[in-house]
Amino acid sequence: TIPRARTKVRQTVRLKVLPTARRKAKKTANHRMRKKAKASSMHEKLITATIGYDKGDPKRIQHFIKVHSFAKLIGVCEGLPDDAMKVLETAAVLHDIGIHEGERLYGRNDGQIQQELGPGIAAQIMDAVGGYDDVKERVMYLIAHHHTYTGIDSKELQILIEADFIVNLYEDGASPVAVKSAYESIFVTESGKRVLKDCFGIK
Repeated sequence: TIPRARTKVRQTVRLKVLPTARRKAKKTANHRMRKKAKASSMHEKLITATIGYDKGDPKRIQHFIKVHSFAKLIGVCEGLPDDAMKVLETAAVLHDIGIHEGERLYGRNDGQIQQELGPGIAAQIMDAVGGYDDVKERVMYLIAHHHTYTGIDSKELQILIEADFIVNLYEDGASPVAVKSAYESIFVTESGKRVLKDCFGIK
């Protein structure tokens, strides 16, 4: 009699626990989906605002759109968590935002001037769009270092650099030798290497 009673108790516990666990898992999944949907909507607003800032410069606009797409792809393939993806995608959209101001003030738009002027302008755009207070400082750091290829301190900065290289190598008409050199000296993530190899047909 006692073993049967224990068996019934165990079965009752299982029946109660399983639905509860499923509800919790479903709630967690729904929360993640809502969070991703919110982030996606924010990024759409950010992209629209950045297009407005770069108005009349289709080259710059198409450049950051492509860098964002490659960065997002590599980040997802590398399994970056949601917070890191928000940093990465935001920085990818805004990474070259200092170019116009550099040209206006100094007549130059090289990587160094982008790193110096970009973070402050990026902060203004993030503030105007709203919703980026949690990542603003980190995004500014990535922008201030996206042309610095030593001392890379995070996977999101590495991926931003790789995505920018993928686009720049194509837009600059880089030679196969230059592409192979970038592959060997700059690229670290397996997903970034695969994308670069497939884009340029590296053996």
